[in-house]
Amino acid sequence: MADAAKSWWARAILVGAVIAAVLLPLGALGTKFGIWGFQAGFLALGAGTVLALLGVVVGLVGLIVSRKRGYSEDMSSLFIGIGISVLIIALMGMQFYTASSVPPIHNISTDIADPPEFNVVASLRGEGTNPLEYSADQLGPLQREAYPWVKPLEVSLSRAQALAKAEQALQSLGLEIVAVDPVAGIVEATATTFWFGFKDDVVVRVRDAGAGSIVDVRSVSRVGQSDLGANARRIGQILEQMQG
Repeated sequence: MADAAKSWWARAILVGAVIAAVLLPLGALGTKFGIWGFQAGFLALGAGTVLALLGVVVGLVGLIVSRKRGYSEDMSSLFIGIGISVLIIALMGMQFYTASSVPPIHNISTDIADPPEFNVVASLRGEGTNPLEYSADQLGPLQREAYPWVKPLEVSLSRAQALAKAEQALQSLGLEIVAVDPVAGIVEATATTFWFGFKDDVVVRVRDAGAGSIVDVRSVSRVGQSDLGANARRIGQILEQMQG
C-alpha cells in the first residue's frame, strides 16, 4: 500500500511536468496559427512555469520523504519529473532575464532624429498593432543607453549597389521582402518568429553620401511592449551583412 502511494506521488510529479512542458509550445503555436491571441499564449507560458515550479518544490519534498523511507523502482518517474521542471524553469528564467536586461521598447532605428519611414508595410499592419511613430525624446535615450552600437552605416557602394545588397541581406536572414523602391532608396520587409509567429517590420533606407552611401535600418514589432532586444539584434545582423 505504501509503495502504491509512493508510485502515485512520483507519477503525479511526472505528469505535471509533462503538462507544463506541453503548455510552452502549445501556447506559442496556438498564437502563431491564430487559435488564440498572444495574451492567451503568454498565459499558457505562465501556467507552465508555475506548474514547473510546483513540480520542483513538491518533487523535492517527495524526494526527501522517499529517501527517509527508502527508494523504490518507481522513483525514476520522480527524478524525470523534477528534471523536466528544472529545464522549464531554466528556459523561462533566461527569457525573464533577457526581458529585464533590456528596455521595454520595440521600435529601434539607426537614425533617431530622422528614422526611415514605412510605406507599403504601414498598410499591412492592421488594427491593434503598435504605432509606427518614433518618439526621439522618449525612445532615443533608452535606445542609446541599451544599444549604443545601433548607428547609421557608411559603405563604399553606390546607392543602387547598396540597395541591392540590403535586399540580399534581408532575404539571407529569412525576411519576406514586401516592397523595393529604387527611387526612394528603400527596402521594406517583414520578419516572422518561429514559435509565436510574431511579425516585426523592417525598412532599410539607402542615401548618397559622398562617393558611397549611408545605410539606415529600422525594425518595429507589430505587437507587444518589449521585444526582448530582438529588433536591435536584427538591425545588427543586417548591418553586419552590409559590411561583408
